[in-house]
Amino acid sequence: MDRASIGKTAWLALVTAGLLFALILGTLLVTSWGMNWRAAVALAVPMSALAQGIAWAARFTCRSNPLGRKEGWRIALTHIVAGMVLDSLWVATGRALAQSIDSGLGMTNTYKQYVALQSHLYGVGFSYYLLAVAFHYMLFAQQESQAAQERALESTMRAREAELSALKAQINPHFLYNSLNSISALTSIDPARARDMCVALADFLRLTLGMGEKAVIPLCDELALLDKYCAIEKVRFGDRLTLQEDVTEETKECLLPPLLLQPLFENAVVHGIAQMPEGGWIRLQAARNGDRLSVTVENSWDPEAGGSRKNGVGLKNVQRRLEARYGNQAQLQANAEDNVFRVRLQFPAETETSK
Repeated sequence: MDRASIGKTAWLALVTAGLLFALILGTLLVTSWGMNWRAAVALAVPMSALAQGIAWAARFTCRSNPLGRKEGWRIALTHIVAGMVLDSLWVATGRALAQSIDSGLGMTNTYKQYVALQSHLYGVGFSYYLLAVAFHYMLFAQQESQAAQERALESTMRAREAELSALKAQINPHFLYNSLNSISALTSIDPARARDMCVALADFLRLTLGMGEKAVIPLCDELALLDKYCAIEKVRFGDRLTLQEDVTEETKECLLPPLLLQPLFENAVVHGIAQMPEGGWIRLQAARNGDRLSVTVENSWDPEAGGSRKNGVGLKNVQRRLEARYGNQAQLQANAEDNVFRVRLQFPAETETSK
């Protein structure tokens, strides 16, 4: 329940309490204290309205005397004094109303009856003030609890955003390190290819620059990034690197964190293609099944040359980014079968219209 709803609840409770108080007070005046029902109604309705004023005044005494922030005896003394003052004003106002009822309605016993039962009315008014105090303290406690939940949620979201930013920041340095090493090796072997790789790297970085502040991008934009990345690696590997893509049209508008798949392609190149003299292939598959998006990256590899990759930095980065973005709604599975290494991601299928 938000704060606006809590405020509406307070007003609704005040109106409801006013109606109930008028009914109870009128019933007591007639059945217990022997007052004429016409006089009882004429007295109970305005006195109930005044009682709601007392209840609302209790809100301010509660706000200025919060529980747990002042000594208990000070809070109790404040409410006793406030209750007695407001109760006295309420009873005195009722006495004036009783006189006006006698003169206005042509009755003679209303005032005498009222004076006779004043002690009871003092108790009723003071009790009602204490009930209002309890209600407002309960309402303030609910508001504080709501505010604490909002602060905790905001803190969690900020921590998650910070973690996402930190994980994203790990990608480019790692990728740049490998790319610059490749360019350095090519400068002495094939300067022309080194120059082409520099141009391809500049194109890739220029494309990622505009996506640095985005939390998610469409899959089609991620595919464009992968094309740029593969263009860089094709300069180095040439025909030794073959790319295959099987992506349905409905998945291209699905959203995912930027550069989520690039570390998987980088792993496929570093631990797969680069370790095989004859080269190999990388296959990307993406399909949507209801409200879930499944993305699979496969590559050929040599288990004896490539070693284990299930606990690699790239896979850990992808796993942590998925958890930071989707929590337990995302899954990452990595496994090797024969000469194929496969990484499968599953997470909620979001689009711009469904966000």
